[in-house]
Amino acid sequence: MEPLIIVATPNICWLKPEVNYPKTPAAIAREAVLCRQKGAAVLHIHAEGQWVKVIRAVRASSDIIVQSGMSSLDIPERMECFKEKSDMLSIILNHHDEAFAELDCLKLHSKEELAKYARLCAQYGVKPEFEVWHAGSIWNLNYLISKKLVTRPYVTTLFFGWPGGTWSPPTVEEYLYRRRLMPPGCAIVVSIMHEDQIKITTAAILQGDHVRVGTEDYPFTRSGKVAKTYELVEEIASISRSLGRPVADIKQARRILGLDGR
Repeated sequence: MEPLIIVATPNICWLKPEVNYPKTPAAIAREAVLCRQKGAAVLHIHAEGQWVKVIRAVRASSDIIVQSGMSSLDIPERMECFKEKSDMLSIILNHHDEAFAELDCLKLHSKEELAKYARLCAQYGVKPEFEVWHAGSIWNLNYLISKKLVTRPYVTTLFFGWPGGTWSPPTVEEYLYRRRLMPPGCAIVVSIMHEDQIKITTAAILQGDHVRVGTEDYPFTRSGKVAKTYELVEEIASISRSLGRPVADIKQARRILGLDGR
């Protein structure tokens, strides 16, 4: 079994916006260092509208893999991520329909937009990270594969329990069902926004998949305490090691995610 890749998400908590998280480039860079020390290989960032400053600050402080999020944004709003050659860019494979504590996110994403994203990723040498919210997402991924617009490994994140019209049940059964539908050649990560997070992340660890944790996904430890993202990384790393699965270092994560040579 490959070592576990941990993706850290030290961003706004959509469920509980009062939870504190790093907002400035310096603060995000400090969190990146701590997450890296505790076992994270990937940092999923929103950058608070400061893409260039945040990407450069993180890279100056750590060798952690940079994944630029906020897939709800239009392509022109994300061109800085391409130009800064973020290691990865999050791309949702379906429409946004999310119901959060302080806002609803509703946005359509066409196959034409997905194809344009794939071409930009190839042009700038950025690895696409595809967000898979339901079975229809997988249909769109297969469409991109059939058009030869993406190459293996296909980096994918499966979402469970996120509220709204693209909600799916945060259960081990749903996780196992969806992963069976995934095309060959996927590096699968799971993201759970629910108190049963630990059940699915543990199942993913045992199945050989990877996990995403942090204030954005679910800001609580197993004991119910609000925690910093690096503390949540430390907890999941400990669980993985206790189950006999080592945590991936940066070199291993880059190989698994198809980032060698980038």
